[in-house]
This record gives sequence, C-alpha cells and structure tokens, in this order.
Amino acid sequence: MKTYINLVKSSFDDFKRNKIRTLLTSLGIMVGVFSVVILIALGLGLKNYIQGQFQSMGANLIMILPGSGFTGEGGASFGGQGTVGGVSFDERDVRSLERITGIDYVVPIFMRSASIEAEGEKKFGSVMAINEDGFKLMNIETEGGKLFGKSEVQRSAKVAVLGNTIAVDLFGSTEIAVGKIIRFENQRFKVIGVSKKKGDRQADTAIFIPYKTAYGSINPDKKFWAIYLGVKSDDLISEVKKKAEETLLKRYEAEGFAVTEQAELLNSINQIFGIINLFLIAIGSISLFVGGIGIMNIMYSTVTERTKEIGIRRAIGATEKDILLQFLSESVTLSLLGGISGLILAIIVVLITRFFFPASINALAVIVALFVSSAIGIFFGIFPARRAAKLSPIDAIRYE
Repeated sequence: MKTYINLVKSSFDDFKRNKIRTLLTSLGIMVGVFSVVILIALGLGLKNYIQGQFQSMGANLIMILPGSGFTGEGGASFGGQGTVGGVSFDERDVRSLERITGIDYVVPIFMRSASIEAEGEKKFGSVMAINEDGFKLMNIETEGGKLFGKSEVQRSAKVAVLGNTIAVDLFGSTEIAVGKIIRFENQRFKVIGVSKKKGDRQADTAIFIPYKTAYGSINPDKKFWAIYLGVKSDDLISEVKKKAEETLLKRYEAEGFAVTEQAELLNSINQIFGIINLFLIAIGSISLFVGGIGIMNIMYSTVTERTKEIGIRRAIGATEKDILLQFLSESVTLSLLGGISGLILAIIVVLITRFFFPASINALAVIVALFVSSAIGIFFGIFPARRAAKLSPIDAIRYE
C-alpha cells in the first residue's frame, strides 16, 4: 500500500513540473466525463418529467388512445395534439364507457392550438375541451375563482378556466383575470377561474373549456382525441380494461384504438429511455476516447523527455516493473483528476439545471465517470509505460 502511495506522490511531483501540460491533458478527460454525465442526467431528467406527467394524473388510470397508442408520431402522451392513425372517438363512446362497472369517472379530451386575445394582449396557447372530471384527472386546483361543473358542461356555457401562466401573460396577475373576457376562434368566453401553477408548461398555458361548448367552430366534428377512465381501485383495473376493449370492439376494429393502463405506459417509458441512455453514453464516449489519445500522446512525450532519468533509475536497481508502475500510475492519476473534475462540474451544472428541469445524477453516472476515467488511464497509459520499462539502461543514460 505504501508503494502505491509513493507512486501517487511521485506522479503529483511530476505534474508540478509542467502544470499547463497537466491541465491541458486532463482537460480532454474532464470534457469527456462531463459530457457523459450530463447526457445521462438529461436523459434521466426527461424520463422523470414524463413519468411525473402521468403520475400527476393519479393512480388507477386507463387511457384509450387512437391507433397504436403510445407509439409512432403524433405524440400519444397526455395532452398531445396529434393522433397515431386509428379512430376518432365521439360522445357515443363516452356514454358506452360510463356504463362499465367499476369506473369512477370518464373524461373525453379534445385539444387544439389557438391564439388567445384579451385586453389588447394576444398569446398562443392550447384550448383543452374537457368535462368537469377533467380537473380531477389532472389534479387541477384553483388559485382564484372556481372550476366549471356539470351544469356548465351540459348547457355548453361560454366559460373558461385559465392556466396560471397564460392568465399572468394576458392580465398581469391571476387575481385580475377572474371575471374577464377572452376571445379565440371568434368567440367570447368569461374567465371563471385560474388554476394553481403546476410546473407543467402545457397545463399552465392551457385554456380549459366545457367539451360541449367546443362543438361549434372549435370542434365541429364532435370528436375526441382520447378518453381517460378513472378506475375506483387497483383490483378493478384489469377487469375495466377488458370491458372497455369489449365495448369499443362493438364499433371499431382492434387496430383502430389502444386501451392502455398507466403501468404499461410507464414500463414502455423505462424501456425507451434505457435505450436512449445507452446511445447518449456512446455519444459522450467519443470525447472520452479523444481525451485518452491525448493522454497517450503526452505520456509518450514524457517518456522521451525522461529517458535519461529512466536509465539512471534502472542503473541503480529499479526493475522494469517499477518503471512500468511509475508511468502507469501517472497516466491513471492524470485521467482520474480529469474524471473527478468533470464529475464535479457536471454535478454543479445539474444542481443549477434542477431549478428549471428535473435532471438527475444516479449511481450509474458516477460509476461510469470514475470507472471509465481509470480504464482510460490504464488503457492509454500502458503503451508508453511499457516503452519506458523496456528501455535499455545504458542506451537510456546515453540519450540526449
């Protein structure tokens, strides 16, 4: 153990001789490790964000989506505006699904983008047409005013609940927004409530209106992008899912829709992001490889510069193994310095990023950073270290 401590001390003594070269050499590894850790952290953050969106809708949830559901283009995640082929649902489907035993609520959803006007201000947002249970689905509470209820839905009332962000953008504050009039699609809506800020950009910039009110110019086809089912308990999910499929199969082909429970979607997300993380690590590893080549080049130069020193050490009794360990320890120490610096820098950046995005560093990122740094030091340091160890003592002493 003492031998290895002495080797590390010797490495640092050598680094002090040429601080600029040491810094520039370790910089390549630092950038590589930083890139890998940041890419992993951002990948985990995106995964956490999407999972949070689903989990914020509560447990015991079944999603009925068009086509293949959570695949393909169109973004069949909550609030997506595209469809992945398949059928378009209507109110007849909603009524049929409401008759299934074990269901707590049924929420049809229609969405479209729109330009919202109020008091001379114009902002771009999403109009989300839902029923009164849609607020329960999305865990939306009011900061001011009230949410619309069943009576407003049934009589197609021209009322709206504003997302927190768009309320502030249009009126300057959430308090002022309640009772004001907004306009979109050549229609006037009275703002009866403003939701609490959720931290979800789509929900915070949305305009919630009764789905029957949207049957005019906003949703003339009276179709829904998706239908969400709230199930009373975990035990009933499989049974309700089966009954929902049987109900829809009476009208549509099996390929036209997908009935998916929340757990299945989360499993799909985990599998997808597992693959994405592997690709991100592979991309970041390119810079690590370049940094490793830089270490090898510097170590070869170091061996050449210290040829006479190697010869003297061999002449007074140092073995090939001693020389090999000396240069290999310098290479590994140099690589680890860069790796630890990159890891620390990445942690600082992630901590700052967490104020805006749920980036996360897990044990995998730390292990990859330290293991890869050590491996690069060994792999790219072994060749110049072997060259140093194989030098003839006499030829090394004569070297000028």
